[in-house]
Order: sequence, then C-alpha cells, then structure tokens
Amino acid sequence: MRTTSLRPLAFACLASGLLLATGCGKRDSDAMPDEDITSAEDRSEANIETAISLDAMEASAPVNVNNAAAGFNSTDAEFRGKFGVCATRTYTASPRILVIDFGAGCACPDGRFRSGQIIVRFTTDANSRIAGSVVRRKNYFVNYNQHKATRTFTDLGSGSFNVVVDSASLIRANNGGTHFWTANWTFTRTAGYNTPLVHSDDVYTVTGGANGTNRRGMAYTTVIDNARPLVRRADCFKYFVSGAINISNSKGKTLVLDYGNGTCDNTATVTVNGRTKTIALR
Repeated sequence: MRTTSLRPLAFACLASGLLLATGCGKRDSDAMPDEDITSAEDRSEANIETAISLDAMEASAPVNVNNAAAGFNSTDAEFRGKFGVCATRTYTASPRILVIDFGAGCACPDGRFRSGQIIVRFTTDANSRIAGSVVRRKNYFVNYNQHKATRTFTDLGSGSFNVVVDSASLIRANNGGTHFWTANWTFTRTAGYNTPLVHSDDVYTVTGGANGTNRRGMAYTTVIDNARPLVRRADCFKYFVSGAINISNSKGKTLVLDYGNGTCDNTATVTVNGRTKTIALR
C-alpha cells in the first residue's frame, strides 16, 4: 500500500483561493461591490481552516490508524512547525480519533491565535489508496472568532480528492456577524503523483463552489469556471496561477475574479459589468 497523497501544500490554496485584497484601493460600487468583497473575505477565512483541516488529517496522522503505539507520520518538530509550540496531539486507535488541542490559546506559525480542539475521525486507513476522514471543531476559536464546521475528505485515487463542508459557521467576536456556508470542492492531480516524496512538482486543477450568507447577511454563491478551472502549482504556494471564479449575491450582482494565465504573482483582475481592474491579493 502507498501513502495517500492528500498533501497539505495542495490544499493550502484554499487559504487564498477566494480572497480579494482589502488593501487594493477604493471600493468602487461598480468595480467592487461591497457585498461581494465581504463574501470573498469571509470565504478566505473559511478556506484557511479547510487547509488547517487537511494538515490535521494528513501531516499529523498516525502511522497506523489501528495502532496508536506506532506513532505519527510527522515528527514532533514538523507538527509544531504547522500548529505551534503549545499545541498537542493525541490519538486513540478505537474509535480512530485524533485530537489536536490548542488549550486556552496558542500562537500558530501562520500568525493566528487558536484555542480549543480540532478532532479528526478516520473513516478508512489513512495509509491506503482509499482514505478519508471527518474533521470537526470543539470550542475552537481563531483570533477570538469561533469556527464550527464538518469537513469530509474523500480520496478519489491518483492523488485527487474531494472535500465537502457542511453546517459551517464563523461567529465573529464583538458582535461582528456570523458567516454561514456549505462547500464542495474537487482537487484533480495533473502532475506529481508518481513522485510521492517530492512535493515541488505537484499540480492540481480545482473545481466546485460554495454557497452561504456572509457576515452582513448577504447570500452569495461562488462557482469556479469549468472552462477555466483554478490551477495550483506547488512552486507557487501562496496563489493560484490561473483560472477564474464567479461570485454572485442575492442582489443580482456578479463579479469575475481572474487569476491570469500561469504567472506566479500576487495580482488578479476583477470584472463587473464589462469593467475590469487589477487588484493585489492579500
């Protein structure tokens, strides 16, 4: 059997996937509807936690889900490099539960402050070609904002995978509003599968979308353009290098966020009603 290829690097793209920069200039109502900017910002926060969920399932997984004494796939130093020096992990073989505990608060390498627990229930052998897990949160806060979600990961073979997000909410501190959403994403491996020990050659195309209500109470839908799926390369870990996303809201406003045609940079374009402007990604 071969270790599953749901690599954290691939899913890190969710951290920046639907993010419009807050520092990209004035928010003209025609060029950048405020409602869609809020939706994009809310999606980016949610997607960061999807990336964290993959790290929890993959990089912190036990060597053998049926034998806790076998240890973990990653060293203690590698684990702390992802989750912080004060985080702990505990695995119980029956019923295949991994708990990552941030305690009362832990400063993490991504610059965020987390508390509470991430709980992973392995539904199949993490080290087989058919791998899956369900990832939940318990009393979990990021920068004092509470995150609740159920994320189900399913291996599709050949290094590809699907993630479904159900019953998700992000409750912002100080009455900052609540973001509710569901999502369904498919990551198709197009390169790098035959070199499992090398990460730098991984390439994925990403399709799917999300539906939700942002923290201002505005309903939105995001759909990746199937004719131009998002492309994620391991050598450009912060940004998508190409592809387009359609973002629409319940007021009938629609914008297209376009990542270009293959250059690794922090720019994208936003098009609304035939008007296009270049923005800087956060």
